[in-house]
Formats: sequence, structure tokens, C-alpha cells
Amino acid sequence: MISPASLAELREAVLSAPRVIAVGAGTKPRLSAVDAVKISMRGLCGLIEYEPSEFTFTALAGTPVKEIVATLAEKGQYLPFDPLLVEAGSTIGGVVASGLSGPGRFRFGGVRDFILGVRFVDGMGRLLRLGGKVVKNAAGFDVPKFLVGSLGRFGVIGEVTFKVFPQPEAMLTLQLPFSAEAMAGLSNSRYEAEALDVLPGGAAMIVRLAGPEKALEMLAKEVGGEVISNTIWDAIRETPWSYKTDITPDQIADFQTAHVSCGGSVAFSQILPSRGMTLRGDAPLWIGGRTRFAVEDAVKQALDPQQRFPTLDD
Repeated sequence: MISPASLAELREAVLSAPRVIAVGAGTKPRLSAVDAVKISMRGLCGLIEYEPSEFTFTALAGTPVKEIVATLAEKGQYLPFDPLLVEAGSTIGGVVASGLSGPGRFRFGGVRDFILGVRFVDGMGRLLRLGGKVVKNAAGFDVPKFLVGSLGRFGVIGEVTFKVFPQPEAMLTLQLPFSAEAMAGLSNSRYEAEALDVLPGGAAMIVRLAGPEKALEMLAKEVGGEVISNTIWDAIRETPWSYKTDITPDQIADFQTAHVSCGGSVAFSQILPSRGMTLRGDAPLWIGGRTRFAVEDAVKQALDPQQRFPTLDD
């Protein structure tokens, strides 16, 4: 395994072998289980810039998300999409490459909605900077968003810039009996739930509300259900599940052995599904195939014509 400690060394590492793949903390090992020389990103660590007044930060890709979360919290800020596997050691580059978001995606959007810019090394060894370091920045093809969920197949991310949000004053979690109608009602209600998940078994759902503490007490009475500890979201973010499946709310009943998140748009399971993506284990990376887009081939040819990185089918 190659362990670069700077962006210059990262470029050299990419060019050092005919086939390479970047790895972070290994919290989702199946995503990088390919026949290629591994490039460890753990040496590329640290916040480069943090502007609380601008609500943005820039960090090297190997920076543990736990460190970023702690730094943001000191200034009353956070990443609203609930990055997964924080305590397990996930890195900010791995968050981008995997494209995985937590329960907060329900209200605020996912990783793709918060990334602003990247520096990465392509298959020809070019160190490219695309996107920007400010929120109001839009020009040309949005490569930073394209790299979200790319699994390191188009380039090795060395540095990322994100926007952040102010932390809410308080949070409150309610557990209610699940029904598709009740979930739809909460999804479209004035309560503006931060997160809405269905627990394994399909009998109960949990909803997270955020805002002034007194307001939350009033909302809880209107919504109903049982107030439970907010720590349940910590357990969800440390997802022990091996498989991820994108679903639609009308399919929730078919996933009673799974944890359904983001208002019914994704399911995590330990049981091999008929379709989806493997995060851990020996199953195929893509279960049941995946949707392919012509733009993937065009970008692959532009950034990695020598096929130095594996493809999304590997």
C-alpha cells in the first residue's frame, strides 16, 4: 500500500502503478475490493481552511469526519446530511467517494448538495482544482458533484470544500406506529421534520424535529407518539448493515428486514437484496445490476483514458 503525505506525493502515487485505487479508513471495504494497488489517504489529513462566518471549510481527503464534526460543533455548525460511520473513522474523502448520506438527507439533501469544490488527481497524473470555495459559485460542468458516489473510479480526491449549516438549538425524537399514510402526512406537514426513518420490522417509525426547545415540546404534542432518546440517530449513523438499496416509499413494505431511511428513499439491510450496492462482504459490488449513463464513459475517457483506475463495473 502506498501512503502519500502531500498532494505532490499523491500525484506520484497515482502514476506509480498501471492500476490504482484510493482507500480511506476501510469502513466500507467492498467499495475498494478490486485488483489494484491501494493508495492510503490517511496521511493526507487536516483542515486547510475554515471560515465560520462563510459557513465553509476545506479539508484534505484523509481527514476523519469525527475531527471535522468536532471542529464545526465548537462554532455551532454541522453537516446536516448526517455523514455515516463517523465513530468508525470514516474520512471526508470517503464520504464523497461513497456518496452515502444519513437520515438528515430527508430534509436537507445529501453529500452532493453540500460539496462546493475538489482537488483531485486524474488518471494522467494531473492535479486538478474544480468547483470553488464559496457558496455562490457556478461555472461549467460540476465535477465535484459528479465525483460524489464515484467510488474513486475517475480520480483520487485529495482535497474537498463543503458548505455547512448552523446547528439547531435543540432536537427531539418521536417514535410512532408506521403506516405509509402517516409517513406521507409527516413528510408533507408543516412540522418540517429533519429526519424520518422506519425501524427494522416495519412496525415503527421515528421522526426528528429541530428548533427552539419550547417549540419542539408543543410540536411533539401535536405530532403524537412517544418521545425517545436522540441517541438512536447515533446508532443509525454507525450503520452496521452490509447492503444499501435505493427504494421508493411504496416499496417500504417489501423491506421489513431493513432499516429504511430518508423518508423511504433508501434501505440498509444485512440480508442480500435483489438489487443494490454491497458495502461490506463478498457479494457483488452491484447487486442486480445498475443504471448506466453515457456521461460516465465520456468523463472516464477525459480523465482516465489509460484506465488507471478501475471502472464502476469492477
